[in-house]
Amino acid sequence: MNKYAISRIIWGLSLMLAASSAHSQDPNFSQFFNTPIYYNPAFTGLNSGLRARFTYRDQWASLPVDFRSYNFSADLGDRSLPGSGGLGLTVNSDNEGLGFINNLSIGLTVSVRIPLSNSLISQFGIKAAFIQRSLNWNDFVFTDQFSEKYGNINPSSFQQPDISNRTLPDFGAGGLLQYSNETSSVNGTIGFAIDHLFQPDESFLGTDKSPLPRKMVIHTDFIITTGSGYSTNYNTTIRGVGDPLKLNPGLIYQNQNGLNSLQIGMNLLKFNVYLGAWYKNSMKPNAASALALLAGYRYFFAEDMSIKFMYSYDMQIAGPLQGAGGSHEVSLILEFGKLQIFGKGGGYTPKTSSKKYSPIECSSF
Repeated sequence: MNKYAISRIIWGLSLMLAASSAHSQDPNFSQFFNTPIYYNPAFTGLNSGLRARFTYRDQWASLPVDFRSYNFSADLGDRSLPGSGGLGLTVNSDNEGLGFINNLSIGLTVSVRIPLSNSLISQFGIKAAFIQRSLNWNDFVFTDQFSEKYGNINPSSFQQPDISNRTLPDFGAGGLLQYSNETSSVNGTIGFAIDHLFQPDESFLGTDKSPLPRKMVIHTDFIITTGSGYSTNYNTTIRGVGDPLKLNPGLIYQNQNGLNSLQIGMNLLKFNVYLGAWYKNSMKPNAASALALLAGYRYFFAEDMSIKFMYSYDMQIAGPLQGAGGSHEVSLILEFGKLQIFGKGGGYTPKTSSKKYSPIECSSF
C-alpha cells in the first residue's frame, strides 16, 4: 500500500469523525494586510479610489495533503457616496486535504464613514455572503476496499449521504478607527470584527448539525514615515524611488472555535522594495509557531496608479508541524488612487452634524 493511498484512508476516517463532532476553521493568510476585507469589512473603501487584490497561499506544500487558498477582493472608496464609505466584493476559495472538500465564499461589503475630528475617523462595515461547500465522495478510499494481497479491489459498504453540496448564507460586521494627519509622521488603524455572526449549519449529514463557529478578529497597524525623502529631481524616471523610508508594524489576533492565534511583525518600504518579518503563534501548550519572511516590489504606472507584488514564506520553527515544510504566499495588488465613479466632491458630511471635516486618507504603503 503506497503513501498516497494511506493518506487517503486517514483523511476518509478523519472526515467521518469530523462530520458529526468537529467544526471547521477559516483559512488564514500571513499577508493579512493584503487581504483586509477578508478579516474586517470596515476596511471597505477606507482609502479613496479602487483597489483590487489577489492572494494565493499554498500551505505545507511538501505534504500530500497540502491546503491551497485563494482570495480576491476589490473595493471602491468614493467620497461622493452618501456616508463617504465604500463598496466591495470579496471571493475566497480553499480546499481541504486532497481536494475532498472544496469551499467557495462570495460576499458583498459596504461601509459607512463617520468623521470624528480633523485627523480621526471611524468606519463601520458589514458583509453579506454565501458559502458553498462541496464534498467529492467518489475520491474516498475506505479500509474495507483493500485486499491484503491485491490492494484496492473491493467495493465499499459505506453508504454515501444524500447531501454532497451545501449553500449557506453568511454575515459579518466590523469597525475601525483611523488616525491620519499630514503633519504627523505616524498614521494608523485599530479595528475589531466578527465573522459568521449567525453560525450557519455546514454539516453534510442531516442527522446532526455542525454550526460554523464565529470568528473574532482584533487588529492594529501603524505607518511610520522617517525623514523627508529625496527631492523631486532625484531619479524622476522611476516614481516612488525618492520616497522616505516607511515602517509598518502591526498585529492581528484571532479567536475561532477555541483556537487563539497571534501574528505580530513589521514591513518596511524603501526604493519601492518591500521587506518584512512576522512571527505567528497559535497561543496554546506546545504551540505551533512560524516565522514569515516577506519581499515585494511596487511599480507606478502613473502618479496614482500602481501595482504591487509580494511573496512570503512561512518557516515552522516550533510545534508539531516542523516536519510539514513551509508555506508559500503570493499577493498582487492594483491601486487606482483617484478613481471616482459617483462624481466629484470633497466628501459627504451628515446633515445631523454641525462640523465639517476634510476627507482623511491614510498614507499609502
